[in-house]
Amino acid sequence: MAFGRLERSKGTEPMSDINMTPLIDVMLVLVVIFILTAPLLASSIRLDLPKTDAAKGSSGAPFVTLVLTSAGQLYLNDKPLVADALLAQLTETAAAAPDTEVQLRADASVPYGRVVEVMGLAQKAGLNRIGFVADAPAPAQR
Repeated sequence: MAFGRLERSKGTEPMSDINMTPLIDVMLVLVVIFILTAPLLASSIRLDLPKTDAAKGSSGAPFVTLVLTSAGQLYLNDKPLVADALLAQLTETAAAAPDTEVQLRADASVPYGRVVEVMGLAQKAGLNRIGFVADAPAPAQR
């Protein structure tokens, strides 16, 4: 070492690896968001269901969901169908499992006659267990 000279040490090398910690944190937050929002997306068909104070039944038997919108569109398990295709699908379901329950969700503005027609199609297919799905009324404000 010479007098009056400062020895320089070599600085740290730049890091060439990707820091995975922020990426993992973001991915975990996204997983939590998807877990919380998935149940909210269960039924994407907007209906104004009738309100009732009736007790909620618990069904252990297999079921299919039949939706009738205010525009008259039919959905079987969230898939749009026409009346002829609905009869064929329900007949296949009845052949596979005759004790299958039909959970009918009809908009409050659908005429009663149309609901009866859909019920008739289900009974014609061989499915006699029909349940009506309704919303609970809002609690009374005091």
